[in-house]
Amino acid sequence: MKASRRAVALDSRFGSAAALRAVIVALASALFAVCAALAVVTLRVARRVVLPAARAADTRILDVDVSAQTITLSRTPDTELPGRYGLFTTGAADYLKIGSVLSSDGGSVKRKLLTEVEGDMHLAAEAAFSGWYFQRPEELHLPFTEEHIHAAVGSCPAWLFPAGEPGENDGTWVIQIHGRGTTRAECLRAVPVFHALGITSLVVSYRNDGDAPRTRTGSYALGATEWRDVDAAIAWARRRGAERILLMGWSMGGAIALQAALGSAHRERIAGLILDSPVVDWRTVLAYQGRALGLPAPVTGLAIETLRADWTAPVTRSDGGIPFDRLDIVARAGELRHPILLLHSDDDGFVPSSASHALAQARPDLVELQTFSTARHTKLWNYDQERWTDAIGDWVRRQGLAAEGVAS
Repeated sequence: MKASRRAVALDSRFGSAAALRAVIVALASALFAVCAALAVVTLRVARRVVLPAARAADTRILDVDVSAQTITLSRTPDTELPGRYGLFTTGAADYLKIGSVLSSDGGSVKRKLLTEVEGDMHLAAEAAFSGWYFQRPEELHLPFTEEHIHAAVGSCPAWLFPAGEPGENDGTWVIQIHGRGTTRAECLRAVPVFHALGITSLVVSYRNDGDAPRTRTGSYALGATEWRDVDAAIAWARRRGAERILLMGWSMGGAIALQAALGSAHRERIAGLILDSPVVDWRTVLAYQGRALGLPAPVTGLAIETLRADWTAPVTRSDGGIPFDRLDIVARAGELRHPILLLHSDDDGFVPSSASHALAQARPDLVELQTFSTARHTKLWNYDQERWTDAIGDWVRRQGLAAEGVAS
């Protein structure tokens, strides 16, 4: 009888142990699955940050009225903005210029077409709304030349818009730096503004932007290495007679300009920076975009740490770790030595204006911030061309950088 009870007790203990092992295995499997899923999401987010991608559609063409030359788009915070814009399309045309809003309702916006569309032209429904407006330098009707700037990565194409006659461009130059996922055409809107101020414009490309040479991985370093191509452009401009250099950066181009201002061997020739919708601190930008995508904060944090480490570069497909501390200009505000004009809309929707506000508060002696309320990301010129132009012109004149004889 006692032996029987002992056997039952042993069976009970063995059964409990087996059940416990099963629970432990199940928990471990679940934890592994969660960790694996987290790793996959983190890696996907990290790659999305540094790898160039095709332009994504963000609106739909609902109707084209050929007789009235109007186009109706699905309504978004961008497509309802007043002003002149561009629309990347597919089909019979790859790009259209569009003008003012004619009417709108809860789901659509009708705008004037500024590019003529004919009756037999077929356009796909998917489209991308853009602030570029000008696609080619010829559209500005200003003299320009195609140039190539030798940088460490190779020959980087550029457009040079001289402000004066040959031999008369030895004053102030501006180097225009486009943003992430775009090309130098993004900067063409600003060229006439500087031309009117008597300032020569050099519109540059940089590594991995689709125009300039590709690095081994073809990935962005978010300004940490791209600034060296801008530094090569500064040296090129100096050899051509530039005495003072302005840097103008758009979005990530702002981060590149700031890195050049802090690291360039020619920084004594840099007279100031003009930054439109700039990235001032990448951690702020990525945290904002993570929230917009509905990602848990720990996932965004892990993605940033993954990008920061050198040893993860092979899996993120980057050329090396991203030095987020070095790219945080709010934290490095004390190192700034050049006057800066910031132009940023508080409803940016992609690069939050909070870091621009923080930088202006940290260095009121150097940084002037012009805020817009409803101009979205890098569309300030499109939204209010007069105010944008005046803000730049007034600032340039106050810095004493406009050519002599230029009217105020």
